[in-house]
Amino acid sequence: MNRTVRIILYTALICSTLFMASRLRGFYWPGNQQDYAPEQPIAFSHQLHAGKLQVSCLYCHFGADSSRHAGIPAASLCMNCHRLVTASREAVLQEYHDAERARRPARPVASPELQKLYDTLALDDKLQPDPQKKPSPIAWVRIHNLPAFSCFDHRPHVHAGVACQRCHGPVETMDRVRQVADLSMGWCVNCHRESGLSDSTGKKLRPSTDCSACHY
Repeated sequence: MNRTVRIILYTALICSTLFMASRLRGFYWPGNQQDYAPEQPIAFSHQLHAGKLQVSCLYCHFGADSSRHAGIPAASLCMNCHRLVTASREAVLQEYHDAERARRPARPVASPELQKLYDTLALDDKLQPDPQKKPSPIAWVRIHNLPAFSCFDHRPHVHAGVACQRCHGPVETMDRVRQVADLSMGWCVNCHRESGLSDSTGKKLRPSTDCSACHY
């Protein structure tokens, strides 16, 4: 094999290796849904609620400190705020200005996404139950899924002071929530090994790495 042919083959091998390496960056093992960000039936912005408005995670996911599951808030919980806040400030002011110019009473304004909430609760324009409508549940799409043979309990993690962002990523910056971590067994085990957390007395916590801690 002459020198020119060897150079060509080595060059092709290097280029192929670099190409394959770039492709493997996007390779996910089966079951890995990292970066999964499905469209939800109602576009709920965590960036607005958890970020800008500083709504506590536990206000909506109130089961996280007392149950294995964090839970999805009922639509009635949303109405604690959205019975009064029905649209953006700009949209409400625009309706008031339009009504003033037309010399008519201002009409109720609801943003398209909040109107979906009101429709699922079967409410009329005055946000009262409409006897002609039937309430229906909101079909939220689950994002973080673990295999059936594993178990994650929110309670010990919340009580140990593990921040929600440790597993879910910076949700307060997300308009549409996505899965940040790969949630693999290795990822969980490494977190247990390197938690660096302490209890209220300052004693370092040592989360279990025994199989039975997550598989039972």
